[in-house]
Amino acid sequence: MSLKPLGFAFQLKRLQSSYALSKCISEIFKDPPFKSQITVNGWVKGVRVQKSIAFIDVSDGTSFQNLMCVVPPDQAKELRTGVSVQITGEIKESKGKSQHLELKTTDPDSVKLLGAVLDSYPLQKKFHSSQFLRTIPHLRWKTQFLSSILRFRSHVEMVLMEFFTQEQFTKTHPPLITLSDCEGAGELFKVESASRADMANKFFGKDSYLTVSTQLHLEVLCMALSRVWTLTPCFRAEESNTNRHLSEFWMLEAEIAFLSDVRQLTTFCEKMIKYVVNALRQDLEGQGSNLINSRRDQELVHKMTERWDQLLNSRWKTITYTEAIDILSTESSKGNISFQFKPTWGESLQSEHEKWLTGEYFKSPVFVLDYPKDFKPFYMTRNPDGKTVACFDLLVPDVGELIGGSMREQNIDLLLDEIKQRNMKTDNIEWYLSLRSSGSVSHGGFGMGFERLLCYLGCVENIRDVIPFPRSSNDCVC
Repeated sequence: MSLKPLGFAFQLKRLQSSYALSKCISEIFKDPPFKSQITVNGWVKGVRVQKSIAFIDVSDGTSFQNLMCVVPPDQAKELRTGVSVQITGEIKESKGKSQHLELKTTDPDSVKLLGAVLDSYPLQKKFHSSQFLRTIPHLRWKTQFLSSILRFRSHVEMVLMEFFTQEQFTKTHPPLITLSDCEGAGELFKVESASRADMANKFFGKDSYLTVSTQLHLEVLCMALSRVWTLTPCFRAEESNTNRHLSEFWMLEAEIAFLSDVRQLTTFCEKMIKYVVNALRQDLEGQGSNLINSRRDQELVHKMTERWDQLLNSRWKTITYTEAIDILSTESSKGNISFQFKPTWGESLQSEHEKWLTGEYFKSPVFVLDYPKDFKPFYMTRNPDGKTVACFDLLVPDVGELIGGSMREQNIDLLLDEIKQRNMKTDNIEWYLSLRSSGSVSHGGFGMGFERLLCYLGCVENIRDVIPFPRSSNDCVC
């Protein structure tokens, strides 16, 4: 005998009880329950007490807007910026110009102080610099702009998940602890049990590390599922304190089977980012794009929307590394630009080169293909010239490199030859090499720094302001 499932609406009705979550402020703004008694929980952002009335600005973090609560002045005596409160009243249309609704109460017991703050509470209703806010990482996300960044971050991640789902990808979860150095740069954090730190026998039996990239493990999953992606933390022990480097960051990585050309990857990446930007553009008044509404600087608001339009309305440029060096060298020799580092074939493109190409020469994002193999990882497919590999970097204005990807070498003999030339040990990647004799197919993939994407789309200058708790050399405050 089969049981018929309860209707979804009926199940939801059964869940409406006294234990249900109370309405949050974003829900109130979206669908105002006018002329209804409602209880609001949140933190006080400002208090203005007049002779016969008081105004309390309350935020619960779910919206860039504060809810203005109108109360008798005696109910606001104990309130100050930062305290947490619970206020019960009636939602009414507001006569003010700043917002269309307000919560009004007259009950003497309608305002409850939930949590007080010390006199030294640092966040007041005034401008605080980003540098100052980074010194109080446990409080800085209470500010309007930074809380908007977290909602922006959440929305972009959800849009990316929607995109990959539509493209028939499976989201996977590769390990963060690994035995191999995927990039070969040696910038690894070693993992060991604190109780065995001074002992010869290792917790995992041998040296293990925090991953710098999940790519090798993603290739394993790609050979079973064809299209896979992940968004996970990655770790690099690079002692750099620039405004675009972190020791712990989030990386979006994808691997795709049955590819024949690296330009399939560049086309896919352009489609992915344009999908995200289009979603933001259509949500200018919503939570996803609320960075616009929380910004004081109107020049940055204009810059954001202009950047989004440029991303959507142009077909991005594609050049080879060799062409990039030729352009840089020619313009430098003409005296049109002076670089600190001379552009030279066989050397990496410097940040100044990348930013000039995108911001001044092409004035758009640029895909740079076919870099010299000597400064790229061992797993990239060799081009017929024997000097370059089938890879790409996506460079964007003001930021530089945003995405890096390549075709993966499928020929086991060429792969082993490259490993030999680099004097690499294969002990910890035998499992990876065996993929080439286990029904391998032509495939490729890419990695994108999630925080760099957020900086670019949100016009945020410092990468430390788009991640909740930044970690970098000599910087681990809490």
